[in-house]
Amino acid sequence: MRRALIVGIDDYPNAPLSGCVADAKRLEKVLAKHHDGSPNFDCMVVTSPPGDISRGRLRQLVTNLFGQPADVAWLHFSGHGTRNDLGGYLVTPDAVDFDVGVSMADILAMANGSEVSETVITLDCCHSGAFGHAAPLKDTQVALAEGVSVLTGTRASQAALEIGGGGVFTSLLVDGLEGGAAGIRGEVNAAGLYALMDSALGAWDQRPMFRTNVSRFELLRCARPRISIELLRKIPTHFPVPAEDLSLDPSYEPTAEPRDPVHEAAFEELLKLRSAGLVEPVGEEHMYYAAMNSKACRLTALGLHYWRLVSNNRL
Repeated sequence: MRRALIVGIDDYPNAPLSGCVADAKRLEKVLAKHHDGSPNFDCMVVTSPPGDISRGRLRQLVTNLFGQPADVAWLHFSGHGTRNDLGGYLVTPDAVDFDVGVSMADILAMANGSEVSETVITLDCCHSGAFGHAAPLKDTQVALAEGVSVLTGTRASQAALEIGGGGVFTSLLVDGLEGGAAGIRGEVNAAGLYALMDSALGAWDQRPMFRTNVSRFELLRCARPRISIELLRKIPTHFPVPAEDLSLDPSYEPTAEPRDPVHEAAFEELLKLRSAGLVEPVGEEHMYYAAMNSKACRLTALGLHYWRLVSNNRL
């Protein structure tokens, strides 16, 4: 069972936003299904407008998300965030002085105490990096329970930006889930999402924060794979000894005569492995010239990694 609570709030009386509701809908669209159309997360999307999201309602929604066992539970919030000397808060439209919303500390306590196997929390709001800190004026971090991962759009002191009708953080999050953060098999996890954001945002931009306490990264979505699992499993067939080069000759190239269907079929697969970064030509820039000039090809470091996975029955 995989469920996601996605909250987007634009309708703040004194400081309205314009992209949070759209962000929530975009995230639901990509999270609900894997690339092949199979179901992924059972998403509950709560937005304002059209709804009214009070402090009490947001707290109840988060309580329900973490209150029942699940394989994975994902909380995403797009809206205003703030902090004071007591910690960080997700701001709701009914905010008043000294009661601005739901405490980030309370949300972490609910996540830490839940019976959910894996928890993912993503926050696209100002000061979201305060999540998990005892107070923003102290650099004391609260421990994450095993299985909890937190990815925030900013450091504790930073503002979150909207560009092009959506939050910078959520836009990168959606891009990553659609495939930008995927491995060659299409697998997307929290570490990949953070790596994408870290590389996309420079030293002068808002900086994402990532904290996790997991023994393995949960698959969050299957995007389009760069190469089929069937072809990955053929790597040891092409390279029985992983450290040895595979000699090529013109018979591998379909334009050469005489034709060799067996070599041509093998070369087609080698080209796909090359496009995925698993194989590289030796002594030539392109595989075509490696074949035509009777050179060779070899496994890359990534190719060696997958050779070991296949050979050890891990794939």
